[in-house]
Amino acid sequence: MKNVIMLGPPGAGKGTQAVRLARALGLPHVSTGDMLRAAVKAGTPLGREAKRHMDAGGLVPDEVVIGIALDRIAEPDAGQGFIFDGFPRTIPQAEALDARLAAQERRITHVVNLDVPEDVVVERIASRRAPDGSVRDDDKPDAVRARMRAYRAQTEPLEGYYARAGVLRSVDGTKSMDEVYEAVKKVLG
Repeated sequence: MKNVIMLGPPGAGKGTQAVRLARALGLPHVSTGDMLRAAVKAGTPLGREAKRHMDAGGLVPDEVVIGIALDRIAEPDAGQGFIFDGFPRTIPQAEALDARLAAQERRITHVVNLDVPEDVVVERIASRRAPDGSVRDDDKPDAVRARMRAYRAQTEPLEGYYARAGVLRSVDGTKSMDEVYEAVKKVLG
């Protein structure tokens, strides 16, 4: 059983690598955005609560995100494991995930941190273009730097949390997509 979390700053390639790994390992790729959209579409109680916050332009509270994530990994296709991308984002989310998994006699087996320096993240994201050649406002350098500040404050502490648990491994995320993929596969055994 592999219960994997992909960590790393915005633009590190977590989603790209998670999708490839999920296909190769036959595990569900579970992304926060996908989970929220699915719960809203399904009209679940947590989905309705998430929609209320999203419609108001606010952030979905931790307890709702945690509930949706925990519901998702309780589904049959996650019985042999999962690959989280974008969850957990905070220590409280990680603690709630660990508690739920422990109650099911499961645990996080691997946390892969894609290590990418901020200047590379800014360059990567700022160079992304929409099909019409435009750059989204949240992909402009100042916005990316603001996202990096939020990442460092909220999500980066998870590196220490999972290092203390003995499951964190870092991979150089500046390499090519294929080189990163091979390094991640090696980490996962």
